[in-house]
Amino acid sequence: MSTKTAQSIQTTPAAQSATAAIANPAPLGLLGFGMTTCLLNLHNAGIIPLSIVIVAMGFALGGAAQIIAGIMEFKKNNTFGATAFTAYGFFWWSLIIIWINPFKGIEAADPMSMGFYLGLWCVFTLFMFIGTLKHNRASQVVFGSLTVLFFLLSMANFTGSESIHTLAGYVGIFCGLSAIYNSMGQVLNNEFKKTILPL
Repeated sequence: MSTKTAQSIQTTPAAQSATAAIANPAPLGLLGFGMTTCLLNLHNAGIIPLSIVIVAMGFALGGAAQIIAGIMEFKKNNTFGATAFTAYGFFWWSLIIIWINPFKGIEAADPMSMGFYLGLWCVFTLFMFIGTLKHNRASQVVFGSLTVLFFLLSMANFTGSESIHTLAGYVGIFCGLSAIYNSMGQVLNNEFKKTILPL
């Protein structure tokens, strides 16, 4: 089958109708990201301890809900949304694995390794932020603040600075709240068919 034929099949009215019938998964993904990010960064800011509450939220809403949203974005042919939600969903699962370290004989994470881990996520998020320059302002705020968050967390691990870690916590709380706002804005604007929360 030629590329041209394949493309024509993908853009038939039936295929377009099937894609349109899928609900917008972005609010779910943003909510999963936002609520979990807020909760973890309440810990980073020194407000609450790291407990099973954060781990459970990271596994369920931060991980599973975002992965589901990402898969749905693949079905909607949204490369940006699919990449973002699936990647960040698995980020939460990887972070939980790092915390609990269930593999015998494998050393626990050290600050240097965590610095590089978070630094790589900072680089990825920076490129995703550049992608949001084609999106609405609310998405730019989410990804811009997330880039800063990953940078600060990476630097906190490299330097051992508790003050940078605490600052990162407050940036993370802001980032999480901005994602929740973005999520609820999309839901409410869709329900009322008008702008309730500007994005």
